Order: sequence, then C-alpha cells, then structure tokens
Amino acid sequence: KSKLCSSRPLSRSRFRLIPSPSQQVRHRVILDALVSLYPSFSFSIDLSIEKMKIVRRDYVRNGPGSVKMVAEDSDDLWYAYNLISTGDSVMAVTFRKVQREVPGGGRDSERVRLKLEVQVEEVDYDKDASVLRIRGKNILENEHVKIGAFHTLEIDLKRPFVLRKAFWDSLALDTLKQASDPAASADLAVVLMQEGLGQIFLVGRSVTSSRARIETSIPRKHGPAIAGYESALKKFFENVLQAFVKHVDFSVVRCAVIASPGFTKDQFHRHLLLEAERRQLRPIIENKSRIILVHTNSGYRHSLGEVLNAPNVMNMIKDTKAAKEVKALNDFFTMLSNDPARACYGPKHVEVAHERMAVQTLLITDELFRLLYFRPCMFQGNVSVCVFISSSFCNKLLLRADELAELTQLTGIAALLRFPLPDLEDIEM
Repeated sequence: KSKLCSSRPLSRSRFRLIPSPSQQVRHRVILDALVSLYPSFSFSIDLSIEKMKIVRRDYVRNGPGSVKMVAEDSDDLWYAYNLISTGDSVMAVTFRKVQREVPGGGRDSERVRLKLEVQVEEVDYDKDASVLRIRGKNILENEHVKIGAFHTLEIDLKRPFVLRKAFWDSLALDTLKQASDPAASADLAVVLMQEGLGQIFLVGRSVTSSRARIETSIPRKHGPAIAGYESALKKFFENVLQAFVKHVDFSVVRCAVIASPGFTKDQFHRHLLLEAERRQLRPIIENKSRIILVHTNSGYRHSLGEVLNAPNVMNMIKDTKAAKEVKALNDFFTMLSNDPARACYGPKHVEVAHERMAVQTLLITDELFRLLYFRPCMFQGNVSVCVFISSSFCNKLLLRADELAELTQLTGIAALLRFPLPDLEDIEM
C-alpha cells in the first residue's frame, strides 16, 4: 500500500503477481480491486502453470549427459515415461527394506531411506496413481544394496530424479522441451455419468487421468422400490458433487464438462448449481458459464472420445493439444472416405509413404509410439528411424490410445499424404 500511495510522480507502473494455481481466483479479485482503486496504474497477473522443473542440464546434443528434473503434474510424469528407455540410468531417493543383525544373534528388518541409481530394464507408468516405476540393476555403491542387485524406483510428483542417457537425440530433446513448456496446462475436466456411476477425468496436455470414481446402487423407478429412488439419486449426486469440488480447479482447466446418456447430466447440473448457491461455493458460482453439458452413449471411459468431439467443447479448447488430436483424426477419416488414395494406415504403408516423401501428417497412439521408438525390432521395417527421427519431413501427433480408440482399431498408426498413392492398396500390410 505504501508503494502504491507514494507521492512519487509515476504516470504508469506495472506490477506483476505470480500466483500458484490454487490462488488464481483470489488474485483475479485482487486485480479487479486494484484497478478500481488505482485507475492510472496498469496491473497484470501471470497465470502460467508451473511445468516440469529442470533443475540442471548437463548433456551434449547427440551425445551423452544427464538432466535433473522434478515432475510437477501427471503430464510431466508421462513425458518422463517417454524420455526413459532401456539402457538409461535413473538416480533418485528411494526406500528399501534391509536386514540387520540385533543383539542375541537374531535379525531384524527396517525400511531405510537411501539414494540409488539403477540401469533401466523396465519402465511402467500408472497414470491414475501418478507414479512412475523404474526397474533395473543398482549401479551406485551403497552399504545396504549391492551393485547389480535389482531395485524398483518409484518416482512420484515433486520428487527429484536424475536421468542419464548415452545419447540425447533430437526426439529426446524435443520431449524435454515440451515437458518444460510453461504455456501448457490441463485442458478440461470431464464428469462422465450414468445413473449410479460417476467418473471424473482431467484431460491434460498428453495424459488423461482418472481422479474419482463414484458408484451407488440406484433402485428402479417403478414398483415398490420407487420410494427409495429419489433419496438414492440425491445421495449419488452429493457424492459426485463432493468429488467435483475436490478435483476440479477452474484456475487450471479451460472448462468442465458434464456428460451422460439421457437426462442424468441435466439433473446433476441443476443439483450442482443449486447446492453451489446454497453453500456459497464461489468457484462454481463464478464459473458456471464454463460448465458444459454433452450427450454421450455411456458413462464409461471410452465415451471420452464423444466428449472431445462435441462442438461446444471444441470451441472452448480449440487451441489445445487435445483439440488438435481430435481434429487431425477427423481430418484423416474424412480423407479416407472422400479421397482414400491420400490417406493410409498400418506400419508398412506408412513406411512406404514416407520413403516416397508423401507423409504430410503422421498420427500415432502414444502406446505404439513407445514400442516403435524404443523396441523397433518388434516390427518389420524401419519405421522408428524413417518417420520419427526424420521429424522435418512431416508433422507428428501422438494420440491418446484410450480416448481416441478409432486409431487403435486401425493398427495405431496412420498418415495424411501430400499427394495420392493409389498403389499402396496392392502392398501387404
């Protein structure tokens, strides 16, 4: 206040507030108050969300090196999952149960905290628990763990780790750059429902994570059970509301979608707004225009594709990665229907199209991408080298296999072509 009310003759000044995501709604209110009190000043709020924190870089392009990083959200762990491959080494603080001798000749076990470095043999990512599990042999000398002993590191949010690679290629560096991009954020929150089942998902830059699952037994509307129907439905809506308040942060997501078959979404939407007014749930009241209703065929996860395809959702997230994925897939199927010679799918057909310099846009599921890039020997041909490394020849889009299942059904890889290749049909897939 003393600075703002100073008698110094400042015509215009710029004050920069950098809030955390949970503080952003409060800071918007502060900004409005400041503007009304001091109209001659110019204020701004930086609402960027903290992304993968790169603590230290020490590598040579197309050579060896290491990066120390901290995952800030689930998307960061997904990027780390795509960065880490067999043969790399990862160092992190971990816990291990060790045996020790006790007086009297007996043995006791205790869980100790220690720092280990493992040479990677297997990587697993649990997107719902937001945990990365890295299994390999220990290569860092330690009094509790022998060199060569197997250990599984668990990397979760906010836990620093060091990744060492013998070769930092262009793809790894590009993935690292995307992971630390401060402009990216979660795209939307989705409440998928049907009577008795509610699920909340967060659709991020690259990962769709499940945040809550609510199941309640709902009696039938007809017969003797009708008396308990209304109370059971109200209890179900209340449980979904509690999960919504806990997991949906409007300072992070673009919008929230309530989707269901029938009228369940409309009923819950009414319940949500009425309870928000009654309990003065300010985030919901202030952002009710950003809550969208969408019809789906079910309340299960595979219906997320219908949500992403809905026009009113696309308008809200049109400049996000999720929207680009949906548009690219729709463009592919439109081309496949109207001009099939300019669209192809399957590893062999895509490889031939690339050899002929015909690939304009490459579509591939995230799961197949890892297999092709890290285990090319599992597939005939040299798709991993021809297409992924030669990034200058085409645009690449990684699609989520679980939401955009249509591509998974077409082998998981497809391409839009610059010019027709009608003879591809004669080549065995």
